[in-house]
Amino acid sequence: MAFEPAQRSPILNPIVSIIVPCFNESATIINLLERVIAVPLAKDIVIVDDGSTDGTRDLLAAQASALPGVRVLLQPRNQGKGAALRRGFAEATGDIVIVQDADLEYDPQEIPNVVRPIVDGYADVVYGSRFQAGMRRVLYYWHAVGNQLLTTASNMVTNLNLTDMETCYKAFRREIIQSIPIEEDRFGFEPEITVKLARLPDIRIYEVPISYRGRKYEEGKKIGLKDAFRALYCLVKYGTRSR
Repeated sequence: MAFEPAQRSPILNPIVSIIVPCFNESATIINLLERVIAVPLAKDIVIVDDGSTDGTRDLLAAQASALPGVRVLLQPRNQGKGAALRRGFAEATGDIVIVQDADLEYDPQEIPNVVRPIVDGYADVVYGSRFQAGMRRVLYYWHAVGNQLLTTASNMVTNLNLTDMETCYKAFRREIIQSIPIEEDRFGFEPEITVKLARLPDIRIYEVPISYRGRKYEEGKKIGLKDAFRALYCLVKYGTRSR
């Protein structure tokens, strides 16, 4: 389905589909869901468990069914964040779709601010930037350098001027994200979707500042150096592909 630019007008009484990919997040998933439910928006919450083996599925089975407005989808095996998002996007029913990681590095209370430019009719897509004015936990220097290098490389490929391409918080008009085939199964989703969005005609992409409470590896952080190399590969792969 090809994307046709939506009417440039505010979205009245929007429903926001919040897609939560998770893998081995038993320590945070219920707390995260409670925070998402508390967000003051009409919501369609879709959790996609990506083959967890740490008890996350048991928690979801025991508790998520009692939480209002929550749907749980189970992947048959661990396939990666991109694969989980691909399934979640296909299941979304809201006017706006946003990604929310399950690890509490991103605060769900900021979702209304991220989707606001779409609701108000200014944007089709919004990226939440960790490198603007938001509060952030001070952690790994080389991670920050890597993020900045990947964003710079992405901007060179796409001719956008993003400050945080690798951010989790990406919000879309639903018809846009459902019109784009997602091919990457892991963290390559971030550069892939950025390149494909940049090629859409008349697309309006905004950024808003967000806070960030990053985790250490011993706290469960999963992305690593091999994912950075995959991101560079994806920028070349999708950036050089004919339109």
